[in-house]
Amino acid sequence: MPRGRAEDFLELVERGRRGRLKLYIGFAAGVGKTYRMLEEAHALRQRGVDVVLGFVETHGRAETQALIEGLEVVPRAVFTYRDVSVEEMDLERVLARKPQVVVVDELAHSNAPPCRHRKRYQDVEELLAAGINVIGAFNVQHLESLNDLLERNIGVRVRETLPDSFLKSADQVVNLDLAVEDLHERLRAGKIYAADKVPGALERFFRQDNLSTLRELALREVAESLDRATGTRPRAGEDSPKPGGWGRLMVALSSNPPHAATLLHRGSRMAGRLNTDWFVVYVETPREAPHLIDAEAQRHLLTNIELARELGAEVVRLKSEDPVGALLDFARSHGVGHIIVGRSRQPWWRRMLGLASDVRLLREGEGIDIHVVSFHPPREERRP
Repeated sequence: MPRGRAEDFLELVERGRRGRLKLYIGFAAGVGKTYRMLEEAHALRQRGVDVVLGFVETHGRAETQALIEGLEVVPRAVFTYRDVSVEEMDLERVLARKPQVVVVDELAHSNAPPCRHRKRYQDVEELLAAGINVIGAFNVQHLESLNDLLERNIGVRVRETLPDSFLKSADQVVNLDLAVEDLHERLRAGKIYAADKVPGALERFFRQDNLSTLRELALREVAESLDRATGTRPRAGEDSPKPGGWGRLMVALSSNPPHAATLLHRGSRMAGRLNTDWFVVYVETPREAPHLIDAEAQRHLLTNIELARELGAEVVRLKSEDPVGALLDFARSHGVGHIIVGRSRQPWWRRMLGLASDVRLLREGEGIDIHVVSFHPPREERRP
């Protein structure tokens, strides 16, 4: 992937009032994200740009630590949480300092409860809204939509995530690629972790197959972000895309599906590949009115709706006695070319009679691609 030059980002910095966002993505610790951000900060400073370090995590790596020399570092905010001293980016101090560019590391990090925002990427969003340009970094496994895919393929469930919509909002995305063999060499040389942690890392997260999977995902994410940047969408006044093999995407959501997150992640991934808008549509039947469904189902529904919005979907709630008919009417009136639905859990006899929702969508959704998702347990749960 071509290296993003400092002067390229500077051109973006000089445009508009809202801050611009440049992201460095890697597939694992040690590929050089922080190092490259600091290199760019020095290059910008040499060009007369007012650049500061909002939060940089060197993890004790000498080469990275040396690059901080000569750059202005905004002091961190220190909080006491559960009798432990915690350091976070001082958002208020950065806002008050108002530099042209601020460097912020580890964007998926969860802030300590005393902070104004729950996640560090939300701090960045406030900086951007204030007109401050940001250079940031994170590893690809922290993308929310990849959670199920990673758990299924490499047996890892990532706890700290950020929404795909944050990545899609970036003005520049740079992939820090490195051959897996070279990363292993850096690890064994003690350039990533302390020597006592290397054997465990090689046996677990840094296994060859894990890193190869993550590397492929990182390359794909950046390629798709470039497609989004150069792709075209209908302008105001133009006709919506027509259904049938292309067009917008819709995820059909029931009130409390057991695998809703998987469906939403699948929708986010497919919408990114298609470079299109997507909807999450929930059809409320008379027996599923808010005062009739139990509190737990209502809580799950609200959680799923919140996740859908974080992933960048437009959430639509319809009311109808016939959910399938309502879904198809919405799809045809909104230029939807793809519908994602979970495999029905209704009794076998309803499927045999063609009454199950997924069967009806397949039968009645002429001109629309219907994607019926089956659910499997994570890889490590399938082992004998």
